[in-house]
Amino acid sequence: MGHGHGHAHAAGHAGGEHRWRLAVAFALIAGFFGVELAYGLLSGSLALLSDAGHMAADVVTLGAALVATRIATRPDTTGQRTYGSYRAEVFASGFAVLVMVGVAVYIVAEALTRIGEHAEVSSTPMLVVGALGLAVNVAAMVLLRAGASESLNVKGAYLEVVADTAGSVGVIVAGVLVAATGQVLFDTVVAIAIGVFVVVRAVALGRQVVAVLGQHAPEGVNVGRVAADLGAVDGVQDVHDLHLWTLTSGMHVATAHLVTSDQTATHGVLDRALQVLRERHGVAHATLQVEPADHTGCDAVSW
Repeated sequence: MGHGHGHAHAAGHAGGEHRWRLAVAFALIAGFFGVELAYGLLSGSLALLSDAGHMAADVVTLGAALVATRIATRPDTTGQRTYGSYRAEVFASGFAVLVMVGVAVYIVAEALTRIGEHAEVSSTPMLVVGALGLAVNVAAMVLLRAGASESLNVKGAYLEVVADTAGSVGVIVAGVLVAATGQVLFDTVVAIAIGVFVVVRAVALGRQVVAVLGQHAPEGVNVGRVAADLGAVDGVQDVHDLHLWTLTSGMHVATAHLVTSDQTATHGVLDRALQVLRERHGVAHATLQVEPADHTGCDAVSW
């Protein structure tokens, strides 16, 4: 039996590479949060307060993402974390989902209780702060967009900022409508719309987090195709016990048993199989067991 390994290094880790983007976005969002909260309370605008709530969620989420990228690249001194601490970023993404849903549910509930009640809403602060918030969110969104496709952790932060950007647009729209009609109901309706938008985004991200934690096959990787490509490697007669999963964003892992004839050179099989996994399917780390056709015992495991 032989084992082949491809290595994924912390230095090239997607989340770590984009840490500076998270840091700058965190500074922008945290700096503006206090301003929006204060004016939200002064104006009485639920839409503005809902956006401030999302800003608060951003501060928490971006902070967690920053901590996670540091933990993920920290060397293991215990010898017990054989895969390192890369999953910290996935947990941070899951935390972002919970924060997004929690804030959205709270705002929608508040909006529903306000329907039919008399409320004084000042449209001028809504417009001014909404415009400033939009500028801050767009800047943060542009920063994070480049890393969102490479890191689930950065994607969680990016979606939070996207939701806030939509929230800022909603605040501006609500401010215009309230100023034009004098109807504060528009403020409530916009707040509900923002909440629903955030929940939809959170559910989409949550499904990805569950897929990683549930050790599903990586998104975009077809298990049947991987098995077929390994089976087509010169010298391989059969493939079984194939497992594929994602450790964290950009780090896909695989294990498999490759059956060969007794005369087959295992070194060549390992090299060719690893190349197939790396170049065709983006799996950089694989452990492959090469075994002769008359080997028995692989079916001894009952699960």
